[in-house]
Amino acid sequence: MTDWDSDKTPEWGDKPVDSGEGVKPRSGRGQPAMPPESERDWRLIEKLVMSLQSEQRRSRRWGIFFKFLTFAYLFALLVIIEFPFGDSLEATTGKHTALVELNGLIAADELASADNIVGALRAAFEDEDSVAVVLRINSPGGSPVQSGYIYDEINRLRGEYPDKKLYAVISDIGASGAYYVAAAADEIYANRASLVGSIGVVAGGFGFTGVMDKIGVERRLYTAGEHKAFLDPFSPEQEGEVAFWQSVLETTHQQFIEAVKQGRGDRLKDDERLFSGLVWSGEQAVGLGLIDGLGSASYVARQIVGQDNIVDYSRKKSPWQDIVDQLGVAVGEGVTSQLLESRLELR
Repeated sequence: MTDWDSDKTPEWGDKPVDSGEGVKPRSGRGQPAMPPESERDWRLIEKLVMSLQSEQRRSRRWGIFFKFLTFAYLFALLVIIEFPFGDSLEATTGKHTALVELNGLIAADELASADNIVGALRAAFEDEDSVAVVLRINSPGGSPVQSGYIYDEINRLRGEYPDKKLYAVISDIGASGAYYVAAAADEIYANRASLVGSIGVVAGGFGFTGVMDKIGVERRLYTAGEHKAFLDPFSPEQEGEVAFWQSVLETTHQQFIEAVKQGRGDRLKDDERLFSGLVWSGEQAVGLGLIDGLGSASYVARQIVGQDNIVDYSRKKSPWQDIVDQLGVAVGEGVTSQLLESRLELR
């Protein structure tokens, strides 16, 4: 038996008797050195433990980093929603012609909403240095309600500021609800190739009852009110309900006609096609009395107003808002709304 307490240093070739507890590696003064194989094993274990600890630290750091990015993104989104950066006006210096842009669909959730257009028009009229206001239009129309709000506000502002004229200038298209708005102006101008008019009302949707019959789908709809589901695309049309909806369209159309007649007065020609929903070129529109002449916004400012210094009062989206909008899923929502809704529009 090997005596570990003796003065003899054991050789590695000797085989001590196993006491049952095994031989534990020991180090320090007066203790035998570990064999090379055991030392390498312990070093490998140590490196592995250190590597795992280092990996955990890196994981924690990356986790903190990505949490910070998420927080920064949400904070930036909140700032954009609460404090939009696109509403600031250009610095005004001296007398100028005020410009307000009406672009795209006229709807409550669009840039060409009544809130945005009315707000810009008020700022343009209230500025003491603005000598006139040009409303530049490039829109196919949209909501009759939103168009009516803008029309009424233009009339109110013209009455409050009788010395400031408002000129509507149509670029590519000023049709339906957009022409409804333009009719409130003192004068309307357009390009010879602009599309003008379309004084009518449209509401559309789809019917899926035939498809449902073919594929064996049964519609189950529960309502309180005899005609509550009369616009449901998955239910058959009823003759009386179609007639009622047509009367709604006719009433709205008549409101449109009256607004155009009030705005244009005796400048309109006696032509039965004017209110049929047809659209004309700018050159044809002059002859029909729908517009007063041909010209751009800069032409009106320079030749009609006599002040070619133009200041833009339009409400605009900030670049950050455009980025956020692009992250949304607008296409699916648009398709769904077209399939399932029957919306009334001036176009």
